[in-house]
Amino acid sequence: MKEYKVKNLVAYITTGFPSLEFTVDAALALAEAGVDTLELGMPFSDPVADGPVIEKANLKALEKGFKLDHLFDVSAKIAPHIDTLWMGYFNPFYHRGMDYFITQANKAGVNGFIIPDLPLEEARPYKPAIEAAGLNLIDFIAPTDSKARIEEIVKDAKKFIYLVAYAGITGAGKSEDLQPVITDIKSFTDTPVYVGFGVDQNTAKEKAEGADGVIVGSAFVKVLLDESLNDTQKISRIATLAKEIKEKINS
Repeated sequence: MKEYKVKNLVAYITTGFPSLEFTVDAALALAEAGVDTLELGMPFSDPVADGPVIEKANLKALEKGFKLDHLFDVSAKIAPHIDTLWMGYFNPFYHRGMDYFITQANKAGVNGFIIPDLPLEEARPYKPAIEAAGLNLIDFIAPTDSKARIEEIVKDAKKFIYLVAYAGITGAGKSEDLQPVITDIKSFTDTPVYVGFGVDQNTAKEKAEGADGVIVGSAFVKVLLDESLNDTQKISRIATLAKEIKEKINS
């Protein structure tokens, strides 16, 4: 009998929104709810891969005075309890230096980086130092990538591969048949494939088909933006949502 492998859930939340304390409490609640990996978003003024939901949370966090040091402090409280990655755009990494972020990640216990605007060719100079420090830089694949391009991207992929569910921005909820690209990826690597973009409680089961997990962001951040809820209600709501999605992708 073939052994059944549990599919993983990666959850994104925006650091510092609605507050730094909330970020810690929300992360711990998501861990308890069955989230396997947490993407801690680094607020940025021009999050080009993100849709209006996450963009709004980014801007609100910046308005509240978010600074990079806040990310490091929050991460040190979260990372001992859940596998944690920093999701951010390349601009801060470039200006502060990748070595600086590597040092801070190791201090906080964070396991790597997701940088959506850093393509393979531009990532290559940084990967050796990142991996030498025991960290991961997550690789992206889009449905529009050729088989040759997929082979090139995944040959050195570590931890998991971020399969973008469609060309566009997060939260748009489009639908594409991902089975051919998942088959292509798995023909070249055993590294797990997680599907992100447009994944929520309604689409998670379908998006997880053939993949090893899903990445959910906008569905959680929508709850954080809901001003009709207090902080306790928001945390309860995202924990319930995480449990529902984890159950659906494994049913």
